[in-house]
Amino acid sequence: MKNILYILLFFFGSLTAQNEKVFDQANALYNEGEFAEAIDRYEVILNTDKHSAALYFNIANAHYKLNHIAPSIYYYEKALALKPKDKDIKNNMAFANNMRIDAIENLPEVGLIRFVNKVTNSFSFNTWSKIAVVLVVFFVLFYLFYYFTHATGKKRFYFVSSVFSIVFACIALAITFYNYSGVKKLKPAIVFAQESQVKIEPNLRSDEAFMLHEGTKVQVLDTINSWKKIKLADGKTGWISSNDIKLLNIF
Repeated sequence: MKNILYILLFFFGSLTAQNEKVFDQANALYNEGEFAEAIDRYEVILNTDKHSAALYFNIANAHYKLNHIAPSIYYYEKALALKPKDKDIKNNMAFANNMRIDAIENLPEVGLIRFVNKVTNSFSFNTWSKIAVVLVVFFVLFYLFYYFTHATGKKRFYFVSSVFSIVFACIALAITFYNYSGVKKLKPAIVFAQESQVKIEPNLRSDEAFMLHEGTKVQVLDTINSWKKIKLADGKTGWISSNDIKLLNIF
């Protein structure tokens, strides 16, 4: 059993070292302006199921240099999913989005929905879960201080602090589940076809609802045979061929 463990550790260690070597080779090709060759080397790493924001970011940059609209946006989106606060990724993705033909305005949010989404999206569900854990720890500490303290003023302070801690912990936990369920429901995709007809119904005989072009981001709502029901940021829906889009949440 121990020998098998050593073999596995050696294998994964060798694979990591090999990927780092290939990554350095790809970066060197990129710096020399050999963008297509750099992409080939980056994809060697992807084929080993090793994913990172840096890898996706570099692939996206190489595609952007070659004016590959859809692939560059696709990989910037994947990089941003792993590092949502990264300014470099956001800036470069903005440049790539400027190459798109389709200009789609986001559907405006109003009232309570806007407020809730702004609060829940201020952090990822992972961060919200950590906040909930920290608040529970504070609740336990404040309760212990309250239990073992005899001074009336301090007991009142620790009691109020413990109540606030557990209340906010419950709120953070609720936001965590709300955020997580929202992320799980989302199935974002990027249009890879240079031009794609979006149909009213999932068949070729159906009337055209609208046209989309490469690089446009959509949300997949449903699947019927070789068709995907999609929704745009402005609320429009329709059916598009599965071959014309590429899902983002597949790593």
